[in-house]
Amino acid sequence: MALLGTIIKGAIALRDAVVSEGTPFEEQQKVLKHLLSTAKDTAFGKYYGFQKILESEDMTSAFSETIPYHDYNKITADWWHRVHEGMEDITWPGKPKYFALSSGTTGKSSKRIPVTEAMLEAIRTTGIKQVGALSNFDLPADFFEKEIMMLGSSTDLQSRDEFLEGEISGISASNIPFWFQNYYKPGEEIAKIDDWDQRVQTIAERAREWDIGALSGIPSWMELMLKKVISYYDAANIHEIWPNLQVYTSGGVAFQPYEKSFNQLLGKPITVIDTYLASEGFLAFQNRPETQAMKLVVDNGIYFEFVPFKPEYILSDGSLTDDAPVLSLNEVTTDTDYVLIISTVSGAWRYLIGDTIAFTDVEKAEIVITGRTKFFLNVVGSQLSVNKMEAALQELEQEFDIEIPEFTVSAVQEGNDFYHHWYLGTNTNIAAAKLSEALDNRLQQANKNYKVARNKALKGVRVYTVSPDVFYEWSGANKKKGGQVKMEKVMDESKFSDWVAFVNATK
Repeated sequence: MALLGTIIKGAIALRDAVVSEGTPFEEQQKVLKHLLSTAKDTAFGKYYGFQKILESEDMTSAFSETIPYHDYNKITADWWHRVHEGMEDITWPGKPKYFALSSGTTGKSSKRIPVTEAMLEAIRTTGIKQVGALSNFDLPADFFEKEIMMLGSSTDLQSRDEFLEGEISGISASNIPFWFQNYYKPGEEIAKIDDWDQRVQTIAERAREWDIGALSGIPSWMELMLKKVISYYDAANIHEIWPNLQVYTSGGVAFQPYEKSFNQLLGKPITVIDTYLASEGFLAFQNRPETQAMKLVVDNGIYFEFVPFKPEYILSDGSLTDDAPVLSLNEVTTDTDYVLIISTVSGAWRYLIGDTIAFTDVEKAEIVITGRTKFFLNVVGSQLSVNKMEAALQELEQEFDIEIPEFTVSAVQEGNDFYHHWYLGTNTNIAAAKLSEALDNRLQQANKNYKVARNKALKGVRVYTVSPDVFYEWSGANKKKGGQVKMEKVMDESKFSDWVAFVNATK
């Protein structure tokens, strides 16, 4: 009998039973008050009068009315450049030890996002909350004795002036609690290997030494790692190597587009749990098996606001208009896309993280990620969000019995008309014209604005198929393999031209 696992599982269930919470909105009010109180004597807090906001009758409204929206460029130009230079007490007390590097999905140049000790503690605390949520899933006791493969970025952080820099997954892994060391794989030595291909090769060579019960990482890179391990041992599936694998914790992007290809690597079904860890913080995690939605972490260092995701509020660079209306957690509704705004214990204030979300359950504060503010195809009013695109592609997977784990799309002008040019990452011999017609039909059924646009200036869809490997090589050529790197789902004209040239060069 798995005695230790039984004890751990019981302790988790007991902790989950005794923890009491207020409503999500009440918890958020406590977080906002803590943020303002802690940062009131910083340069930012003094400039915007945090003390006055704290003393106001309606703290929520005073906060949103006093402080403007910030994207990365604005907050860096106005405030964080001083943090980068080593100055103290700028947007959060003291100065951070770390900067999270995030090129995101928009370019080669890295953002340098402050990561304070308070944020690291918040991430650790949310990690423990997520472990606690496992008691809601039907997992056997011996699962809690198995090892966890965390495939993030390198933990070999780089020194820059007095700071350490790396991707947030590498920073978090380099700060894991001592009691977790024995469970964590691939272990400190391998995790420090900066070259992704070399790191994955080393993981493959050592794989049989480990009893992996859970995986954690971005789906695209996790798939490639699993394929390498399977290939190295000439196995039929990953369960021949790790027979006790039972859980995959996904994160960074939606898992659904990868579900079909991912399942091909398994010998038996596993539990998939979604998480939402960004460079700016650990925002949400799936709390229960009845839904794929994730619960916002409303009581731990992050204050959330929500702007209705409408074209009139979104500027061409993905930022918000100054007059875009904002809602707090007690004002949102389900099935509506919102731009996510956060304020955090790392000194981000009314910060546009770049993601769009929708609530599936307001009372439980459960959300799904629906896309990115920059990944919104709205040429000639087509108003296509990434979740609509992904849903249409999943239907194509079922109709044609194919796998499409990756894609990118751009609106291309041909004369006076526009066409959506789609590149699908799939290994298939199905004619592109057939895929184009099917995709176009699916999108028209799913989105009335797209259907209207198709009868006007948007003349059609052109589909091109390439190997999924081309997408991963593109990421490697433009940024870096592995870690938090994600593929651009929607490209502007300039980036798309570079992409087409890259694809043609690989033929």
